[in-house]
Amino acid sequence: MSRICVFGAGAIGGLVAARLEAAGTSVSIVARGPHRAAIEANGLVLISGGERLVTHPRVADAAALGPQDYVLITLKAQGIEPALPQLRPLIGPHTTIIAAINGIPWWYTHGIAAPFADRRITAIDPTGAVWHALPPAQTLGCVVYPAAEITEPGVITHSYGDRFVLGEPDGSRSARATFISAALIAAGLKAPLRPRIRDDIWVKLWGNMAFNPISALTGATLDVITGDPGTRDIARTMMREGQEVAERLGVRFSIDLEKRIDGAAEVGAHKTSMLQDLEHGKPIEIEALLGAVVELAAWVDVPTPMCRTILALTRQRAAST
Repeated sequence: MSRICVFGAGAIGGLVAARLEAAGTSVSIVARGPHRAAIEANGLVLISGGERLVTHPRVADAAALGPQDYVLITLKAQGIEPALPQLRPLIGPHTTIIAAINGIPWWYTHGIAAPFADRRITAIDPTGAVWHALPPAQTLGCVVYPAAEITEPGVITHSYGDRFVLGEPDGSRSARATFISAALIAAGLKAPLRPRIRDDIWVKLWGNMAFNPISALTGATLDVITGDPGTRDIARTMMREGQEVAERLGVRFSIDLEKRIDGAAEVGAHKTSMLQDLEHGKPIEIEALLGAVVELAAWVDVPTPMCRTILALTRQRAAST
């Protein structure tokens, strides 16, 4: 039996852990604080589609669990380096790391063509600590689409989405990727394997790199940002700049820019995760969502004046909270 651990069993991690456990796949979780205490006392509760599911995954410290076969990391990007002391006991030489995070991940350059192969992106991994502790060769990409939140300690409320897109950095269809995909599918989730996982990363990032910082600066919800001609044009310009960067790096976009914006508009009066974090005084994901894009732009000599402007303003906004 494979040893599977969900590290950072918050909203998304809790959703995955509950689904896997309910489907008969034994899971361990690393959580903390009142959330951990509630799970230990009452089980992990998932509310989804009008149903209430109570599961009992093993809750333990990483040191007690030891090296795992699979570790699903569901932290915010900026939370990974501070968590490395807790993550390290879980990572052995044969551990598969599933990076279920937003934005450009630390492993992004592993397996891409020269001259950027294995080049560290300093915006998201300034010291290289993440790259060395979580080896890219052991990592699977994962693009997360569900929305969920911790509505009270130990309780996850899942509002929409069930897709976790998986892919090897080198595009291969490996045994490890096939295994975890099958486990997630058996748990009632969609988990397609993609040969070009970076394309999927950019499709999600394309909107997040623009809408998230604009929302942090204005306090506006997605319907307002996309409906106002001024902020819609700013988002469009940022996305065009990002698209040129991505395409210079070999990414292919399967969706039209305006359709991507319209898709965000259809979500309605939704506060982006960056705006929510800002309002709660939490660190924001600006480097993974936009700082890395600006850094990559310099690598491929693409001017990004709008992205640079919004990045500078958002960094200052975050620093003032």
